[in-house]
Amino acid sequence: MTKLSVNINKIATLRNARGGDIPNVAQAAIDCQKFGADGITIHPRPDERHIRYRDALDLKPVITTEFNIEGNPEKKFVDLVEKVIPTQITLVPDAHDAITSNAGWNCIENQAFLTEMVQHFQSLKIRVSIFVGTELENIEYAAKTGADRIELYTEPYAANFAKNPQKAIENFVSAANFAIKNGLNVNAGHDLNLQNLAFFAQNIPFLSEVSIGHALIADSLYTGLEKTIGEYKNKLRIKN
Repeated sequence: MTKLSVNINKIATLRNARGGDIPNVAQAAIDCQKFGADGITIHPRPDERHIRYRDALDLKPVITTEFNIEGNPEKKFVDLVEKVIPTQITLVPDAHDAITSNAGWNCIENQAFLTEMVQHFQSLKIRVSIFVGTELENIEYAAKTGADRIELYTEPYAANFAKNPQKAIENFVSAANFAIKNGLNVNAGHDLNLQNLAFFAQNIPFLSEVSIGHALIADSLYTGLEKTIGEYKNKLRIKN
């Protein structure tokens, strides 16, 4: 079954709003795993507006599932990953002023750089995923870097799902099938939620992992973290 990795950035956003340690990020990670999460995702950014670099180090001892760290592989980020050695790193081309991830890599233009980063992290026994859109040529070049996986940027799917689910999913099915044929496993993330997740997973049944944060944490304000994680896991179990 597709694994659910819970992104806890929004827990850190709430903590940072008051400057203290409530809610505690490490405890949130422990609870998410206890409630059924298959992994924990964080995405530290240079301004540390949510997850801080220190958090990554503090989280390492309490992660008993898979630890996925997302980010733009600049020097400070690379140094952090070298200290933590997570299960997986997801390379994301975030600009410093980006509110959230809003595009995948151009793997054609950045092939040399991405290849260097992939080889470096794999030498540390870290699984490497590259954040991309659905353009097939771009995915072909992602495969040429030697990456283990891609993560499909699913905001376009989410934005169009309500209007026409079948049309919204088409490019993602093609991209996922193409990735598998080129030796890449497939993750997905961005704006996936309880309304659109099951349909996505049904149409890409070999999906390895979804990383979900904003919607899941928002839903948990109403139904609680344990029940919410269970609901998301159930959506991943639904088959045609």
